[in-house]
Amino acid sequence: MVFTELDSPASDSGSPTRLAIVTSHPIQYNAPWFRHVAACSEFSVRVFYLWDYGIKPMFDPGFQQTIQWDIPLLAGYQYRFVPNKSPRPGTYRFMGLWNPSLIEHVTRYKPSAILMLGYNFASCIYLVLRVRDVPLIFRGDSHRIVRRTGVKELIRRKLISLLFSQFSAFLYVGAANYDYFRYHGVPAHKLFRAPHSVENERFYSQADEAAIQAAEWKRRIGIPEGDLVILFAGKLEPKKRPLDLLHAFQAARLNGVSLFFVGGGPLEQEVKAAAAGNDKVFFASFQNQTLMPRTYAAGDLFVLPSYGTSETWGLAVNEAMCMSRPIIVSDHVGCARDLVVPEENGLIFPAGDVAALTRCIHNALSNRERLRKWGERSRDMIDQYSYRQTTEGLIEAMRRVAAPEHASVD
Repeated sequence: MVFTELDSPASDSGSPTRLAIVTSHPIQYNAPWFRHVAACSEFSVRVFYLWDYGIKPMFDPGFQQTIQWDIPLLAGYQYRFVPNKSPRPGTYRFMGLWNPSLIEHVTRYKPSAILMLGYNFASCIYLVLRVRDVPLIFRGDSHRIVRRTGVKELIRRKLISLLFSQFSAFLYVGAANYDYFRYHGVPAHKLFRAPHSVENERFYSQADEAAIQAAEWKRRIGIPEGDLVILFAGKLEPKKRPLDLLHAFQAARLNGVSLFFVGGGPLEQEVKAAAAGNDKVFFASFQNQTLMPRTYAAGDLFVLPSYGTSETWGLAVNEAMCMSRPIIVSDHVGCARDLVVPEENGLIFPAGDVAALTRCIHNALSNRERLRKWGERSRDMIDQYSYRQTTEGLIEAMRRVAAPEHASVD
């Protein structure tokens, strides 16, 4: 179902509980979940987008190129684009999403509850301050794995805690995110598990074909047949620390092992320059969503060595696990405590410690049969991180907070 500007407002009769979702723009990871939620008979859903970024070719600063996602972003659920009046639209500034008519659009829908995916934009704060008698649910993925100190952090903590006091329920994506909400004073009874997930079934169904495609792809690229492949797939940007991985690989000096970087970004040329002369380091450009099963199938070990607070989860880890890949992550990656069990499906190392990463690579690749079993365990574990579990958490929160009658917005 697609909601357009020509559709009429929601009627009061014979309708299930209504959920309004307010989010910044169409995102390749969210759209499949919205379709899943829309197919749920528990309630009806309408998504209110605050910006139209992503529905046509756009320049992605992370990948340093113009891209357009090759999976449907607007099919299978009701949505509306709320006019964004910001003179400089974007998600990197507070006033980048300024939608004065958001209240009006949400009011016409007559929601029983409002789910907000983010809060740090002018329109979101405005909505929180204006809501009357409509329960607010928040879903985010921030963490405080890297602790902040000082006066600014104290002020920030108090302001966020005050904002969170306006919400009736919270969906947490994992252990680090749960701790983040508790750090900001959210009581445990308001927290509902709705784990970060990807379109698992799409990856599962393509696993066999992806393996065939990956073998041919590696042959064309020149990766030696029979080599174990360490895979990095994502943006070559500072927070993901691709150079840490390169330096660890070079220090490991492993026979029969190649390193494969897939993606692009601001560090691309620096990484390529640092790898110059090493005939076991390979590169491929940005791969769109339909090619990601092949991408993960090309690796035998997936590594995400991110550093700092910005890797709030790491959905690439979910995708790699769907393809039965063992995992190495740093302890700054938001999903580390949830998705990686050391010596069971992978390893965790201290962020920024190249020597520790080198030891992890040695450990992981020292036994091919054990590596295969780690991958099988990844596939088993990721079954508990699907849209079904994510939606169950949302349903539980909705049942807890939504009144049976339609509420209004002031």
